[in-house]
Amino acid sequence: MNILEKIILHKKKEVAIRSLHTPFKELERSLFFHREIIPLRDYILNPSRTGIIAEFKRKSPSRGIINNLAEPEKIVSGYSLIGASAVSVLTDLEFFGGSNTDLLRARTSCNIPILRKDFIIDEYQIIEARAIGADAILLIAAALNKNTVYTLARFAQSLGLQVLLEIHHYSEIDMINGFINVVGVNNRNLNTFEVNTDISVEMAGRLPADIVRISESGLSSPEVIKNLRHAGYHGFLMGETFMKTDDPVAAFSDFVKLIN
Repeated sequence: MNILEKIILHKKKEVAIRSLHTPFKELERSLFFHREIIPLRDYILNPSRTGIIAEFKRKSPSRGIINNLAEPEKIVSGYSLIGASAVSVLTDLEFFGGSNTDLLRARTSCNIPILRKDFIIDEYQIIEARAIGADAILLIAAALNKNTVYTLARFAQSLGLQVLLEIHHYSEIDMINGFINVVGVNNRNLNTFEVNTDISVEMAGRLPADIVRISESGLSSPEVIKNLRHAGYHGFLMGETFMKTDDPVAAFSDFVKLIN
């Protein structure tokens, strides 16, 4: 069993427990459930922003602890002020050390879109994302099938949430549907966790011309960002590059200066 399969198996058990503990109706009474969504797609395309989705990430299966003591409020507010197009907050606890509380704390601290980054497999998690203040959800093609991507994306849109579909291989392109707002090409193989940014370059010409696209993982070099912009990418999801430093906000600020 590879790491993605382990994560999905655990996620199914987790969702079953959470849905019993906090039912739909309780989530719908959340303070944030009926708030107006900040559109992720628009902010990625906004020329006054950097195009970067800056990630709040405590740990990962491949690197272990990255920054376990970081405070969401301080970091995401800094990201926002410096020009991040959006922030991504890991809410998976078992493998990434995140929590819904991290996203709730981030929501109170910035006025740009927040992507709930988790392994979404069930409509319950989408209602939960709305309740904790997310503006968009991540759907991972490698963890789902085409019909499930369609069903979950349509459900997310019915709640006003935008959808980022993450793909890794050209065979997953046919999972893109009319309910997808942004497509992310992940340079990390989720089975082996190896990273190769050439994947984004190779995939660029295969994606639909009218789709907003971002590149994800392994984006630590300003030169790589510039090359991917040239290849047609509108945005970039970056986490470890900043979070592994003592001051993620300062690291983000320094990086932005190099790509402008």
